[in-house]
Amino acid sequence: MSRTVVVTGASAGVGRACAVAFGARGDRVGLVARGKTGLKAAAKEVEHAGGTAAVAAADVADYRELAHAADKLATALGPIDVWVNVGFTSVFAPFWEIEPDEFRRVTEVTYLGTVHGTRIALEHMRPRDEGTIVQVGSALSQRSIPLQSAYCGAKHGVNGFTSSLRTELMHEGSRIRVTVVQMPGLNTPQFRWVLSRLPNKAQPVAPIYQPEVAARAVVHAAAHPGRKQYWVGGSTAATLLAEKFVSPLLDRYLARTGFESQQTDEPESPGRPANLWEPLDGSDGEDHGAHGAFDDRAHPRSAEAFVSRHARALTLAGVGGSAAVLLAGARRARH
Repeated sequence: MSRTVVVTGASAGVGRACAVAFGARGDRVGLVARGKTGLKAAAKEVEHAGGTAAVAAADVADYRELAHAADKLATALGPIDVWVNVGFTSVFAPFWEIEPDEFRRVTEVTYLGTVHGTRIALEHMRPRDEGTIVQVGSALSQRSIPLQSAYCGAKHGVNGFTSSLRTELMHEGSRIRVTVVQMPGLNTPQFRWVLSRLPNKAQPVAPIYQPEVAARAVVHAAAHPGRKQYWVGGSTAATLLAEKFVSPLLDRYLARTGFESQQTDEPESPGRPANLWEPLDGSDGEDHGAHGAFDDRAHPRSAEAFVSRHARALTLAGVGGSAAVLLAGARRARH
């Protein structure tokens, strides 16, 4: 059955891939972002995939602007069933090289943008007491790394906020569900968009995955929101487990490797445009799409995402298999 889905940050990257993936299942997809060129192109991709699209330009850091966009999309597509918070920005630099207004801007977009989106989604969903909110998170929301202090801090905040909200919804017996999909390094345009003061061009920490891997996980999470979190990518699983069990060792490892692993061998262009304050798509008339510059290194699938999606079935299969082995052993013992 088709649903009305709103995706923020939908003009490029993970948001773009999510919008198209929802379109492929026949959903009515509302696309929100600042860049009008990317929004227009994304809407065409959604409709080509088999969905219905409507667009509303808005900055997620501006609550009233985002609320107006949501009202516009609900009028065009129908009551909102699923809301996906993707929109974010970042700065690649040591903390002391990030200006206070830049740090605030990252926090307003990445953290408060998610808070705003969640509140607006609830305003549309609570009168009907139904709906699903998906927060697109990151492995960095539980394990911070160097050079991304603003982004890591904001994503940590999203985890804390979402956990609190979940318990409040449970307390009132709400049928609205909220879940988080923790992402690995992804091949998106962000690495040539975000503000960077690194000497060389920024890159995701390997292994790198295509944005469609993320999108498939988000679509699944929207259909199965009972789990608190989904993990995508081997690096996400390894990072979150290492943070839980050997966090001090991970600190030392990242202090040694975290600077080099986030940069290519190619020098960064001084003063290149960044999307911190203004969208880049449209300024040059170019649509940047979902993919970044790392197609030759990006994985199209994630075994960990498969396990995360099917954990319950795999657990039951494992229990059933173990029971069968024990039963067979018992029968052999009797004979």
